[in-house]
Amino acid sequence: MVSTPANVMSLYELSQALHALHDDLLRAEALAAPLIAAVQPQHHKSARNLVHYVAVRQHDLRPLQASLAAYGLSSLGRMESIVRSWIETVIETVDALEQGRYRREIWGDLDGGHRILMRNRDDVLGSVHGSDDRSSRIMVTMPSEAADEPELVQRMGAAGMDIARVNCAHDDEPEWARMIDYVRALPGGVRVAMDLGGPKLRTGPLEPGPKVLKVKPTRNDRGEVERRARVLLVRAEQADEIKLTDLDAVVPVLGLEALELRRGDRLQLRDARDRHRELVITSVRPEGIEVEFDRTVYFQTASEIIAGVHGALTIGELDEVRQHLFIRVGDEVRLQRSLAPQPATQLSPHRIGCTLESVFTDAQPGERVLFDDGKIAGRIREVNGDEIVIGIERAGVDGVKLRAEKGINLPDTTLRIPALTAADRSHLPFVAKHADTVNLSFVRSPEDVADLISELEALDAQNVGITLKIETGPAFEALPQMLLEAMRWGDVGVMIARGDLAVELGFERLAEVQEEILWICEAAHVPVIWATQVLDTLARTGLPSRAEVTDAAMGRRAEAVMLNKGPFIVEAIEALASILDRMGGHVEKKRSLLRPLASFDLNGNS
Repeated sequence: MVSTPANVMSLYELSQALHALHDDLLRAEALAAPLIAAVQPQHHKSARNLVHYVAVRQHDLRPLQASLAAYGLSSLGRMESIVRSWIETVIETVDALEQGRYRREIWGDLDGGHRILMRNRDDVLGSVHGSDDRSSRIMVTMPSEAADEPELVQRMGAAGMDIARVNCAHDDEPEWARMIDYVRALPGGVRVAMDLGGPKLRTGPLEPGPKVLKVKPTRNDRGEVERRARVLLVRAEQADEIKLTDLDAVVPVLGLEALELRRGDRLQLRDARDRHRELVITSVRPEGIEVEFDRTVYFQTASEIIAGVHGALTIGELDEVRQHLFIRVGDEVRLQRSLAPQPATQLSPHRIGCTLESVFTDAQPGERVLFDDGKIAGRIREVNGDEIVIGIERAGVDGVKLRAEKGINLPDTTLRIPALTAADRSHLPFVAKHADTVNLSFVRSPEDVADLISELEALDAQNVGITLKIETGPAFEALPQMLLEAMRWGDVGVMIARGDLAVELGFERLAEVQEEILWICEAAHVPVIWATQVLDTLARTGLPSRAEVTDAAMGRRAEAVMLNKGPFIVEAIEALASILDRMGGHVEKKRSLLRPLASFDLNGNS
């Protein structure tokens, strides 16, 4: 008899361990029988496989994996879509080896799970446009200008957009309708997904800032002026029509048409700091008067510009300077139930409103609070009816600006609010009529999923698919239960909202968590959309970072990759299509090490 290394099981031990694992799998299926029976017939195999996967992943499989690999057998790293068939096949092989003979009885269709996933992918996400090598679909967030620029939508479609995402948190139904009409006109049947806004937990307004515009010349390192500042003074009613080219600013003025000004005239003003400044007219154009100056000027609404004997101009309405709180470590932030504008403060304590009232009843002392995508972090010290007092524990090295309408996350707080808001419910009739898929934001429980299904049933919208946006810790932990609930419906997908997840669970956990979501969805044969900041720098600036190119390539493991909007969105679509095409030609090298998963529990135990 051949001996085995100390850390490798004998074939007999391996067979016993695998049979025990198989028994647990069958017990879990029996316990979950009511949940499995409740799903639609087309999802029955998927629900059963999901239960099998969760049951198997309660075990530490790494010793089994090491021993199987030592015998040259499957290491269980790709079993997600066919758990029972895979394990039974491995058992058959181990038993045959242990008994000294080779026999193979296939207990199930080993390729069946993959075929179900591909069918579901096509049903939820549609087909790929413009490539035979790319299997991952490209979802693109529609910018507001797409409502009035059909040629932009045409360019997005030609670049490789497979799914158009319309965000219900922006614009309104007339704009959405125009966007969708342009998408429906594209060749090849581009799908439409509509994002429900969900509850918005954001900072409230700040008091308006001064209506001041700062303009300064360009100086070198010695403080010498290298280029004088150039400003165009225009009639107030024309200010919005002027496009900046080589100018530093456009300033609206009143009384311009009454003055006869010439090139070389000198204008005088006292700026917002009561500093005397002189502006020299360099040209008189049909649209206004261009002036230059070599000292910083703070133009202020209603201030006068003196034109000597010619008279005076009055500065028209300027935009308010956007205000902020300046937060440092050790400061105190007091969240207000009232959404009355709060003063901008540079020193603690700071006050700012919170847009979600339930926070003031659900939050507890000791729980964490994160602001602006986690740039600022603190912990609750005190909660009363109208105020939450937070001690700041992280705010950069030298402090961070906190503005109005920035996101607030409470990763430790159980918020007792439904995922569907009143606004979402009002939008659902439009969604049911126009969309192929509805994306459910802020979903955290099977009850949230059931609520959406109930609304869609009332609208007789069985043709609209459901995509669950996983963006919070509770959503991640309840994913198997939510998938089983969603399987009572027709087409089902999952979106990994990686930005929100990183804030909620910590950036260091994001890679681990997105892997677990990919696994659990493969087990459920549910297609996944890889979302948030994919090629974001390219879409915004026209030039990608090296890290985000690699991130985009990693997205090929999902069935779709989502791009957000930006001035260079067409270029981003073309780049992503090329990256996904090239990755399609490579063989995947993967053997996952399967430690026990504590994240998921179908019985609801914590």
